[in-house]
Amino acid sequence: MNGSNGGRASGDVWVLGEARQLGECAPTLAELSGKAREMADSLGAVTGEARRVIVVMLLDSAAERLARPEEAARSGADGAMIVRGDRLPSDRAACGRILAHLAGLHEPCIILAGATAYGRSVMPYAAALLGTGLTADCTGLSIEPGTGLLLQTRPAIGGNITATIKTPCRRPQMATVRPGTFKAPPSSEGRAFETAEPDVPAELFRSGARYVSFADFSESDRTLEDRDVVVSGGRGLRRADGFRLISELASLLDAGVGASRPAVEMKWIGYPHQVGLSGRVVSPKVYIAAGISGSVQHMAGMQTSECVVSINRDPDAQIFGISDVAICGDLYDVIPRLIGRIRKKLEVLE
Repeated sequence: MNGSNGGRASGDVWVLGEARQLGECAPTLAELSGKAREMADSLGAVTGEARRVIVVMLLDSAAERLARPEEAARSGADGAMIVRGDRLPSDRAACGRILAHLAGLHEPCIILAGATAYGRSVMPYAAALLGTGLTADCTGLSIEPGTGLLLQTRPAIGGNITATIKTPCRRPQMATVRPGTFKAPPSSEGRAFETAEPDVPAELFRSGARYVSFADFSESDRTLEDRDVVVSGGRGLRRADGFRLISELASLLDAGVGASRPAVEMKWIGYPHQVGLSGRVVSPKVYIAAGISGSVQHMAGMQTSECVVSINRDPDAQIFGISDVAICGDLYDVIPRLIGRIRKKLEVLE
């Protein structure tokens, strides 16, 4: 398969949808459909031709509860292509072959996917088959005025800088985006939505993989991206056991535990908790930052949070600039008092 078309900006904008095991669509579908709508409209303005947003869903044919990609219409999608198979979506190689096959037939201009385990597995496989590029873990996307090229922004050199990447001579332009990078747009009704189930050659489903078993995530295994509240600690904790205090507060709030890059590099907590350009991008309803000064890298990973509460001894801490509630004080004084207040409130509610 050859993705070259001389750099011509043509085709629609696709979103690779992801279904979770219980059948619901992953939150990245709404996030990326909204961004895809924005880019499709920008492309239309450049080329003078309307561009559609199409969701591609690769689903398990045996699942009793199937995802509903038509929900993406409320975020700006115009339609969906659905392919069902016995090993989908767990067979990532088959998913990559099918995505590449569909893209070869329909020639989309752009394909987006979440930078999840699923998207990070399927998109590189498809990109290799299509002979095109892929920019991974993007934190920003836009359409370049005049050329209509996709500008793909991602962290580089360990998160110390950001790079903007173009794919001028190959199609489709492909990118994975960190969950939570874009806010899902307000739900809107009335957009027409068409669903198709294209025929796919049987050989694309063939696999050398053998299904053994499946173990679902427990509630305690939810990732930071899934949490409504995140409590993060940074260098200001001053010692590793400071995360016990962070964890205690997080437990009371049913929150995830996050961390700044310095805290992870000092091995006070593991990398899966790192928030920032070189870690996870989160967008919770409430983000509590304790002892975090607010480097550009860290703030890029949490600045879309609905409410930011920060605790820092430095009155000039950068993070205060994006905080809804800024508490200037020693976190070892503030957090125990906060925990005490929450415990009393919970006792009253009980």
